[in-house]
Amino acid sequence: MSIRLHDMRRLMVATVLSAVVALCSLAQSDAAFSHAWLGKTYYNPAAAGEINAIRLNVGSRMQWVDFKHAPMTFYVTADMPYKLLGQRLGVGVKAEFERIGLYTSTRIGAQVAYKRKMGKCMLSVGVQPGVYSQIFRGKEVIMPEDDAHQGNDEAIPRSNVSGTAFDANVGVYFTHPRFWTGFAVTHVTSPRIELKTSREAVDFYEFNASRSYYFMAGGNIPINNSLFEIQPSGMFGMSKKAWAAQIATVVRYNRMLNIGVGYRHKDAVSAFIGVNLKDAYLGYCYDYPVSAISRATFGSHEVFVTYNVKLENREKNKNRQKGVRLM
Repeated sequence: MSIRLHDMRRLMVATVLSAVVALCSLAQSDAAFSHAWLGKTYYNPAAAGEINAIRLNVGSRMQWVDFKHAPMTFYVTADMPYKLLGQRLGVGVKAEFERIGLYTSTRIGAQVAYKRKMGKCMLSVGVQPGVYSQIFRGKEVIMPEDDAHQGNDEAIPRSNVSGTAFDANVGVYFTHPRFWTGFAVTHVTSPRIELKTSREAVDFYEFNASRSYYFMAGGNIPINNSLFEIQPSGMFGMSKKAWAAQIATVVRYNRMLNIGVGYRHKDAVSAFIGVNLKDAYLGYCYDYPVSAISRATFGSHEVFVTYNVKLENREKNKNRQKGVRLM
């Protein structure tokens, strides 16, 4: 029996999509966000408590929008500085939801960072313990009806299966008034998730999240006698299966309007626009693919929102005295 046209198209798209996702997303372990320089706590827990505020970040990415079942990622992080027994800490939480093909992933973790002030600089070491949940929707698997494909292949689940495992990220982070840099390892334990139809099931399928390594750096360069600032940044990530690199340069005007461009190696070119609204920031990024996948998609869209609730600077006010007038 010949392969029907729509089945062939689905098979080709699934094959290409799986290969490209593995390269660009480091084996489906972490999403490749273009706004990486703003959402640093997504990759590095040591960046928690970076500013003197309760910081809320929301990121959403729609990858290759013309593909059915293309990657869609949404995450929320919240962090703030904290003092315990006289020690500087940063604390935070991270929650992420992602869909790639027939896979649905949920990752939740708590972040703690120990901070050491070094003059005008700050060194942080952080950890993020959490859980990694995975669902595979086997009921939606479509197999072409021909002699070249085995409809009852035991390697492919034909029912919905799910599982959860412990996960952890670690990192170090260094800040200077003019620049920042950090190194992080995600999925330190390379969690092995057993996908089952139920907890009691004996048979299971297996999903492994690859341990990944990230180096990030960026800075702020004010232009003398002007209202402009240049903010370059870059990130390099690798796992045992793949590597990826991206750079971005944003020009900020009057600390309000951001316009920039970026490039992800052999993947996409990016255009950024964002606006600061007092304690909030709203940014948008469009990625145009430069790989062969551009024949099937017009690109990816990404939205990033951050909101800061400023905290009282107790160190500056701890010696302040109030005069009391006696009546």
